[in-house]
Amino acid sequence: MGKIIAIDFGLKRTGLAITDENKIIASGLTTVDSRELMNYLIQLINKEAIETIVLGEPKRLNNEPSHITANVHLLKEALEKQFPAIPVMLIDERFTSKMAFQTMIDGGLSKKQRQNKALIDEISATIILQSYMNSL
Repeated sequence: MGKIIAIDFGLKRTGLAITDENKIIASGLTTVDSRELMNYLIQLINKEAIETIVLGEPKRLNNEPSHITANVHLLKEALEKQFPAIPVMLIDERFTSKMAFQTMIDGGLSKKQRQNKALIDEISATIILQSYMNSL
């Protein structure tokens, strides 16, 4: 059985999350520099049996594309070319950063810890992944 990974792409940083082999639990994996994303994913996919890639698709409240949506679509094309055997799914990622921040507050993280943008990106990827898993 393969795992599912989720990507919360940003121009500077990209948050990643992964499931267990049974696809029951979504866990934060890491945050990587976006310039290193493809190299990181190549190494990860060579080590892990990945069956699906879930990519957060940013949209505005009115369902229009955001300023980064075109970049996400380019990433989707690059992922499909690099990993042709692995489906790449887009999922609406509206509110994931706000939900991640609220999760940090609910988890009792200090103000300084909540300012860690890399952690917010990783939690956002986990929320995207859990949302995708719930939709199955």
